[in-house]
Formats: sequence, C-alpha cells, structure tokens
Amino acid sequence: MAFCAIFVPDFRLQAVIRSEPVLRNQPLVLLDGPLPTFRVVAVSETAQRFGVTPGLTKAAAAEFKGVQIRLRSREQEAAAHAALLDAAWSISPRVENTAIDLVTIGVDGLESLFGSCKEIALQLQSRCSEVGLQVHVAFSENIETARILSSAYAGPTIVPPSQEAQFLKPLSVDLLAPSEELAEVLRNWGIANCGALAALPVLSLSECVGQQGVRLHAIASGKGNRALILAEPLHTFEEFLELDDMVEELEPLSFLLGRLLDQLCARVTARALSVRTILLKFELQPAFEEAFDTSKETVRVKQRAGTFRCSLSLPRPTQDAKLLLKLLRLRLQDKPPNAPIQKIWMRAVSDRPRPVQGGLFLPAAPDPDKLELTLARIASVVGENNIGSAEILDSHRPNTFRLQKFRASATDSRKPVAPVSGKPQPESRQAKFGFRYFRPHLPVYVALAEGRPVKVNWKGNTGKVIHASGPWRLSGAWWEENAWQEDAWEVELNFAGKNASASGVYCIVFDAQQKKWFVRGSYD
Repeated sequence: MAFCAIFVPDFRLQAVIRSEPVLRNQPLVLLDGPLPTFRVVAVSETAQRFGVTPGLTKAAAAEFKGVQIRLRSREQEAAAHAALLDAAWSISPRVENTAIDLVTIGVDGLESLFGSCKEIALQLQSRCSEVGLQVHVAFSENIETARILSSAYAGPTIVPPSQEAQFLKPLSVDLLAPSEELAEVLRNWGIANCGALAALPVLSLSECVGQQGVRLHAIASGKGNRALILAEPLHTFEEFLELDDMVEELEPLSFLLGRLLDQLCARVTARALSVRTILLKFELQPAFEEAFDTSKETVRVKQRAGTFRCSLSLPRPTQDAKLLLKLLRLRLQDKPPNAPIQKIWMRAVSDRPRPVQGGLFLPAAPDPDKLELTLARIASVVGENNIGSAEILDSHRPNTFRLQKFRASATDSRKPVAPVSGKPQPESRQAKFGFRYFRPHLPVYVALAEGRPVKVNWKGNTGKVIHASGPWRLSGAWWEENAWQEDAWEVELNFAGKNASASGVYCIVFDAQQKKWFVRGSYD
C-alpha cells in the first residue's frame, strides 16, 4: 500500500497568513505566552534576515522596523488544520489526522483518477493552495518514511520501492522526534543522522535504550510501517479572524466577511458539498463609558465584551461566496451590531449540492440563487416578517394563514397538456366567482331590523341592503386567550348617487368578542 504525507511548514505562521494573505511576503513574527510577558515563538524566513530570533520579548521584536507582529491564534490554527483535512479528503477518502501540521492519506487506486504520483502531488498542492496553505508532499510505501520526508524536503518527494533507507540516510535523527533523554544519549554516541542510527545493532540498542530505540531504528531503516488510522470527516466548517483595529462600518466588515466566505466556500467545494446555513458571531468591544463600573469609587471592574449573532439559511445549498456575501450584507444592514467588532467567528453547515435539470420544451425557471437575493433585498425594505409564501393554518377561522420562508423548487413539474383530439376543446360555461379580501378589514356601521342587516354605513356612505343571506356563525380556540366568534352575512348593497359604482355583493362580519362590525371583502 502506498502512502502520501502532506506537511505544512511553519504551520503557526501559515495559519495567520491564510487569514491575512498580504503578510505572505512580509517579515512576520508571532508572539505567545502569559500576559504581559509575550515572547516570540515563530519567525518567518524574511524576519530572520532582519535578525529576529525566537525567544525575544515583544518590545525587542518591535524595535525591528518593518516587521509585522501578530499574536498566536489557536482558533486560526484549528481552522487551518481543518482546511488541510478538507484538501486531503478532496483527493482520497482514506485520511489520517497525524498531527496538527501533518496529514497522511492512502493513494492506492488514485492513479486511474489523477495519474502518476507526481500528478497527484500537483493536485494536492493546488488544492491546499486554494484553502491558503503551502505544503510539502512525499510518497512512499512506508507510512513513517513518507511522514519524515515530507517534513524534510519541499518536494514533491517520491520514494521508489525498497529505497526508503537511502532517502532517510542523510536526514537528522531529530526528525524522528526522540525523547529528550534518548536524544541526549544519541548525541553522546555521535549519532547525528538516520544512516548512523540504522547501522547500529538492534539487540545492543534494545539493551541500552529500550523499545523506543528499537522503534526509531526501524523507522530510520525504512521498515517502520504501520496501519493508517482513518479520521471521520465533519460536515461543519469554521473560520476565525481576530482584528487588530476595531471595525464599525459595513464596507470594511464586508471585505473581511468576503475573505472568510472565500475560505469556507473553497473548503466546501473541495469536499464536493455546498453551504446550507451560515452562522455568524461577533465579539463586540464595550462602549468606553461602559468599559468600567464607576459606581464603586475604590474598585473598577472591567466588563466583558458583548456578542452579536446572526444566521443565514438558504432554501437551496450554494457554493457561491459572492451570493452569500450579498445576503449577509443585507442581513447586517437591516440588523447591524451596536458596537465595534474585534473578533469574528463564521461557521458553515454543509449539504449536498442539488443538480438542476430543465426540460427541452419548458421555459427556464428563475435561478434560485438570484431569486433568493431578490427576496432578501425586498425583505430589507418591507421587513423580514412581511415577505414569503402563504401557508394556510389548520383552523376553521376564515383567512387564517402565516408567512413562511419562500423556497424555490429545484425542478419544474409543469407539463404541457395536449388535447384529446385534434379538435379544439370547448370552453367551460360554468360560472366562476372571485372573492377579494380587504386587508385590513374595513370597519362599518350596520343597522339591524329584526336581527337582519338593512343598512350599511361604509366610509360615510350609506348602502341599502337588497338581499341578505346568513348569518353563518363560526367560533374557535375557546380554550385559548385568542378565542374568536363571529357571525358572517353575505349582503347585496345598493349605493345611490355618486357611489353607485360601489354597489355589489359584500361579506360583512360581526365580531362577537369585540362587538364590532367589519367588511371582510367583496365578490366579483
């Protein structure tokens, strides 16, 4: 079985650079440690030329002009590691989560899909680059050999069968990650590379340093093989960004959100998935006047920063980062955070993409993505609760419905209807009536005679009741607070004079709970 190891050099630096791509070619150092004694823990090659070395204090690192200083972010490292796994899963389903900066995959059977090992390596480097990572790749029939060579050479490194020991021979024994005690013993013996370690007798090595020495001897000899421990793929994708300067305006915030969405969509696309839901969380900076509690004169207690949450659910999964950015902009424009933003968390819940196939003889349906954007723009004007598709409620109360989120169908089920014979079908002569609801209902004054309406005063105009049919008494929800009871009449009204055009058949209702009359609508 052949294996491929994917190693991310300077992982902590790359985790920050993938969130800020402008730092890739600039001198960069990372700080970590307890506050306020920060120390330099990672230095880029460009920063090393300036003379920056690990272990310097923050003040000492700040003396080097032109060096970019950032704090180490474990959230960004977790996101970068997840992106590395997504890129590996896009090539092979057999992926091992070896270390935070290293994953190993099985490549048997991939030749029919991608070609030779070199072509697989180019695919891996390309897909890792799409998620913002520069990687080293090594191939070998021995999983431990592939792991060590990936961290030693930029690659791609391809080891022919039975030549593992030749490739490992010049490498330092430090790449085998021995314990401190064993490393000290090997230095005292003068063992500096894997070739010297492989030349030692195994029995004597076991007597001197135990089983750890035997295991490292097998790895240095190219014989330390083991099984691949498969990782379970996740279906949620997270990205994190901590800001040096607080963001208050929507335009700079949109630029940052677009960067995170590009990373998320690249990861989702690599897994052949689409985004169903976006969950957004902001950590807000407390206002200056609320940053300290001034009610106590002796002690000032600093308050915690607030949070802002926002979610975006799509009726149809998508991989379009620009569409998601436009929808988030509209959502935040309608409900913006009430304080400057200092940290951003973004999570994407994935779903399988839905292919759309149209008919040859049917008109093309609207693009669901464009329709969703149009609905979001309308909702930003009229309100999110005032747009959608009507859903009839399970109630006997007339005209009871609620608005639910509109969902476009992926397929068009309409079918052209062919006539039964060549002759045109005669039109149906059955009379059809239409009812127009008045929203909101119009209040009226009704005069009764012997319990039946005889006159209706509507908007200052009096109409005479020619015919009246009813009442139809309906009631419901008597066990709840919003109980209802009404008597409905269908009346034919005749308005004289200038309002004669308003004559017609109407539905008037007496609300027994409110003791009021109103007009529900008219018949066409």
